[in-house]
Amino acid sequence: MPVEDAEMTRMVRREISRRYIDSSNLDVRVMHGVVYLRGWVDKLRGHHQDVDLKEELEVIHRILMQRPGVRDVVIETECGKAKPSPA
Repeated sequence: MPVEDAEMTRMVRREISRRYIDSSNLDVRVMHGVVYLRGWVDKLRGHHQDVDLKEELEVIHRILMQRPGVRDVVIETECGKAKPSPA
């Protein structure tokens, strides 16, 4: 992974951690300036139960698109509890 992508991945994770979402099931990848967010997001337990997850993802998208070096943001996530993996 190029150094720029690794630095950008850390920046993306910092931005996500500032929001009221549980991103523990979210895979964050950056390739050549394109940010990929895949997986599941949920509300943080005990925090703002009225959080709109889709709105939070839109805010994250807007913030990331304003960052230098970010060419695009691809969000492929589901909102709510992570689905159990098939046995």
